[in-house]
Amino acid sequence: GGPLPLSHFQWRGMRGEEGGYVPARCFCAERFRGHFGHVGRGLLPLFAALSGNDYVDAAAFEAFFSAVRLPGNGGKHARLQGLLRWLSQFAEPAEAVDNVLKHVKKHRREEMRELLHAAMEDYTPSDVNLEDFFSDGRYECEDAKKVGVPAWVHDAFARGKLSPLVMDAFILRSIFLHVQVENMQRPSAHSTALPIRQVIYGLLLGASPGAQAASPCKQSNKLPVVCEFDRLQSTLKKTFVQAASLPADFCDGHFSLDKLIEVPMSCRQMLLLETLGVKMSSLEPFPSHLQLPVAVTCYWICHSEPKVKLHQLKALLLMIVSGELHRITNDPDPTVLCAEDDRIAYNVFLEWKEKKLQNKDFDLHAAHGFCQWQCCLQMGLYLNQLLCSPLPEPDLNRLYSGTLVHRLYQELKSTPSVENLFSLSPKMTQLYQVLLSIVES
Repeated sequence: GGPLPLSHFQWRGMRGEEGGYVPARCFCAERFRGHFGHVGRGLLPLFAALSGNDYVDAAAFEAFFSAVRLPGNGGKHARLQGLLRWLSQFAEPAEAVDNVLKHVKKHRREEMRELLHAAMEDYTPSDVNLEDFFSDGRYECEDAKKVGVPAWVHDAFARGKLSPLVMDAFILRSIFLHVQVENMQRPSAHSTALPIRQVIYGLLLGASPGAQAASPCKQSNKLPVVCEFDRLQSTLKKTFVQAASLPADFCDGHFSLDKLIEVPMSCRQMLLLETLGVKMSSLEPFPSHLQLPVAVTCYWICHSEPKVKLHQLKALLLMIVSGELHRITNDPDPTVLCAEDDRIAYNVFLEWKEKKLQNKDFDLHAAHGFCQWQCCLQMGLYLNQLLCSPLPEPDLNRLYSGTLVHRLYQELKSTPSVENLFSLSPKMTQLYQVLLSIVES
């Protein structure tokens, strides 16, 4: 019917008992159309396209706007108002498009027609019934079926269990890698996690039915590729990355994406750990929710360029310990009493943090290394999700703080004793020592 702006939700006005509602204001498309000469509903997508969006530059139709006298009331929205009233004289979008293209140079008309039609299609309401999803958890999407998305992948994506990056790689064969605050003179931080992404591509495309035919590669004996958009210094670069060939013993050498969910958990876990270069025996001393971050940290040390400095590693591990201390003191296990020394240690840490975070010094080289760790964690999470979580997902909110890890790094350089920040808690001291010992080894 129309958009519901978040600014018009009355969050404190919850009404009704259990299963009540939050009052909001809906802006209705029918009311909107009535303000502008009852412009046809089918013409609204054309209005949006001509107004300019991510795909259509409004400047391309400047000749049209110059040639047609658009009725308007003046002011900065005069063109939009005039365009709506001009469109109201047409019954169908096709007629309006023809009249627009009359004012475009002949050699560009077909190109602009295709551009308009493609943009208008994006505004066509989906036939997916979202009510079914929110009430029963059912979500049927014909477009997903047409491109061969396995049912379990589609369901996991609909529930937020798979990243959009994974779906982009599967359907579009291309992904965009977002840039962080990093050293632009060095290779992109994402380059460190390239081998993890290649395994993701291998699972998505390498052995799935029809993958070779759908691959941009012309030779059928080559693995498919994914187009990655990443930075080269401060410019955008396009690179074609080949998918990894899956190990011969994975799923007995017979693999298809639609059957991945049926692969034994032990096999999926083995593929994850082999990709990250660790053994499960190295992770067993840690709580299950820290096993994936520890594995990623081991991978980061082995693949980072330049190599990780010891102070960087210690700062990262201390940050992880601080998150664990926060967890046991703020959300304690009801079956286990929180030790008093943990509470004392946490309060001491908070005092230190409040004092030290006032320092605004910044080390770009150290920040670049921590960006690499974040890229490794991101792709490690995506691979773990695609493998249906052979390792539990960590609590990301408590796991990483860029400001904190940076300050810990700088403190360690000048005051090595900060490594004993959690000495009042035997449990946290032991966790840090075991983390450092196993990751270093």
